[in-house]
Amino acid sequence: MEDPMLNSVQRSFLGALASKEPVLIQLGKAGASEALVVQLKALLDRHELVKLKFMDFKGEKREISNDLALGTESELVRIIGNTAIFYKPQNDPEKRRILLPAD
Repeated sequence: MEDPMLNSVQRSFLGALASKEPVLIQLGKAGASEALVVQLKALLDRHELVKLKFMDFKGEKREISNDLALGTESELVRIIGNTAIFYKPQNDPEKRRILLPAD
């Protein structure tokens, strides 16, 4: 990603988009395994915006979400309840599905 930092307007925009989308991945007893990171990367490549539901490890969701964002080279948009929202734009600007507001 060229600019890894999202501003507050962009975070709000992405949060609003995510509210209409289903949870695509769940984190359970296995925790943040390498398989989960690979699956999250694949989902981000396909969808750009992904919601992850914490079924377990709820007390550690902030740390785990930050680690997952680093592992997938994505941006943690926000955590609402037990759901984390991740964003990673397509590398090719022509293939991007989500156009962020400038500010």
